[in-house]
Amino acid sequence: MTKFEKLGINSVSELALLIPSSYEDYRLNDTLKPHKNQLIDATVESLYRAPSTIQITFFSHNLGHTLTGVLFRPKPYMMHQFAVGSRDYYYGMVECKQGNCSMVMPKKVTQIGSIVPKYKCGLRTDVMWRFIKKELRLECLLEEGIPSDIAQEVLKLHFVDSLDENSSEMSASSMEALKYIELYNYMLQLSSKRRYFEAIYTAQSDFKEWTKSLPFSLTAEQIATIEDIKNDFTKTTASKRMIVGDVGSGKTMVILASAYMVGSAKSILMAPTTILANQLHEEALKFLPNLKITLVSSKSKKESLEEYDFIIGTHALLYRELPTASLVMVDEQHRFGTQQRNKLEKLVNEGTKKPHYLQFSATPIPRTLAMIESAHIDVSLITTTPFTKDIESHVIHKSDFKDLLAHIKGEIAKNNQVLLVYPLVEQSEVLEYQSIEEARAYWEKNFENVFVTHGKDKEKEQVLLDFREKGDLLISTTVVEVGISLPRLTTVVIVGAERLGLSTLHQLRGRVSRTGLKGYCYLYTNQKSSERLDEFVNTTSGFDIANLDLKFRKSGDLLKGTNQSGNQFKWVDFVEDEAIVTRVKKDLNIGG
Repeated sequence: MTKFEKLGINSVSELALLIPSSYEDYRLNDTLKPHKNQLIDATVESLYRAPSTIQITFFSHNLGHTLTGVLFRPKPYMMHQFAVGSRDYYYGMVECKQGNCSMVMPKKVTQIGSIVPKYKCGLRTDVMWRFIKKELRLECLLEEGIPSDIAQEVLKLHFVDSLDENSSEMSASSMEALKYIELYNYMLQLSSKRRYFEAIYTAQSDFKEWTKSLPFSLTAEQIATIEDIKNDFTKTTASKRMIVGDVGSGKTMVILASAYMVGSAKSILMAPTTILANQLHEEALKFLPNLKITLVSSKSKKESLEEYDFIIGTHALLYRELPTASLVMVDEQHRFGTQQRNKLEKLVNEGTKKPHYLQFSATPIPRTLAMIESAHIDVSLITTTPFTKDIESHVIHKSDFKDLLAHIKGEIAKNNQVLLVYPLVEQSEVLEYQSIEEARAYWEKNFENVFVTHGKDKEKEQVLLDFREKGDLLISTTVVEVGISLPRLTTVVIVGAERLGLSTLHQLRGRVSRTGLKGYCYLYTNQKSSERLDEFVNTTSGFDIANLDLKFRKSGDLLKGTNQSGNQFKWVDFVEDEAIVTRVKKDLNIGG
């Protein structure tokens, strides 16, 4: 096994990121430095062995001073380093009390006159240092594409010629160099995963005529995103694009515009739930009257799909024979596994040719992450909404319950609907909040038309549909986070709000005021105060919320969606480092 493999790295630039945990100063000094590690040029004058220690008397020639060396629980090999009468170099922590100086755990040293870095890694310190000196050279970093200023800066962390004893802080320029190299390696790896295939469909198409037929105007960002997609369709290479839009940003119109541009060359859209597929189908029938459109669900009859231009469905599509399609779209793509998404794509390939591929996500991501993602997939962001939502958000406590009840009764009297989100379905001894099962009796006793559902409820889609038509109050877990449109919903109350990520809270808040009604979001907590919730209440943009979430939670492996509380990057900060990402993209010649 090579040393690279032992360290779990693949390149010299990755080696540069394994920076020293500390340094040992093997330069001779003629002043005594108490409480510091120090090198002495000394003769061993005597040796005394006690049961669990060895005491050595040194005369230090550079300091002109006698010191007592102390070894605790000495190993047998240590004895050979201290022959009486011998003169050598020794290194250890010097302590002085009332004129008597001692050196704790002295060790014999041969590398004199330099500052030697110490590494915490899979290799022994001396082996690692020899490896670093052999492999980590300026020309090797330049060969890997690292710019000269970055390479020189990071080398200074390994090859040190002076130490600032008063500071343990890393300089801003060193930190920037580490961030650059970390991002450079990561984005290089991402871009190498990008595969290019010939597109089934290449055409110059337009959507301007279609937008004129709409009863409303599209936002500038909707149009810019559709332009991106239109441009993708002109290329002979099959495109892959992710469209990230906030709740209510109008991604549906981007989906319909894409299907319109492809026309009779066929588009397929997969949605995560029957409700969503139905809603998209209804919108498509309304705004794409010239296309032949069908809906595929587990209840659909098994007819041939060959004659349709636009096929909308749930994962039931994966079990049907699909015609070759020019465009495949996946809505709420994170709700499907990678295998499901790949299977859909494969079903409509034509030999080695592939369809253009659009994936949509309603979970806003930090802008910086979108820039990093663009190394392996094109990204379009929709940060604005077609109309401004008027939603008041408040953090509330037990003492506010009476006022909350009065608000709920007032909204129901106006024929509006209220959603209560509980953290659990059943009682828990660990959690200090009521569960759905504990709370429902109170609401069912005091209110009419109360509906209850949760994630494991097989009937949840039907419950949501029934609630939409005739409900006043819906009690649920976070199952309603995405999906069904509830036009009369004006209030959401989230119990134990501090337990949820800010992005989830934002998704839940986005359920209300979908049609311009005045909306309310109440975050119920037993915590006396919460900076996170206070900041959330004052932030309305999903993209700003994503940044806040990062600030409070650290980013996790955002690209894979795992490890949400840790951070796969050691140095990079998604909230702060947009400028460095921009430079890396430019240097790697990555668009998007």
